Amino acid sequence: MVSDLNASQHFYQNVLGFEIVKQMEESGQYIDNMLALSNVRVTTVKMASPDGQLIELLYYSSHPKKRKSREVCDVGISHIALTVDDLNSCYDRLRSQGVEFNCPPQVSPDGYAKVAFCRAPEGTFIELVELVG
Repeated sequence: MVSDLNASQHFYQNVLGFEIVKQMEESGQYIDNMLALSNVRVTTVKMASPDGQLIELLYYSSHPKKRKSREVCDVGISHIALTVDDLNSCYDRLRSQGVEFNCPPQVSPDGYAKVAFCRAPEGTFIELVELVG
């Protein structure tokens, strides 16, 4: 769920390299029933990563909500993880574009992965993982 569709689309498309696969406006009885809401108007943007993984951005123009601050330890889905080939260069590129990270890339204690967490514009944590071990 996003509160600023343009900013989120820009982030996932121009910063992370996802492509828009399908974008549509949804409303009517079908979507109202599916979501158990009334008079829904939602923009759905399906996006694919270069390796074919899909994410979906949803912007509810009929039911706007304020962004809530979330912590990575909150109950529920707290983040998405994306595998990258070179985390150090990805980290440098994203930081140069103004993306904020919790800390620089860290190697896991078992040496299996290098990991860094950043946030998308809507506040979702993005875990970037490079498998190294």
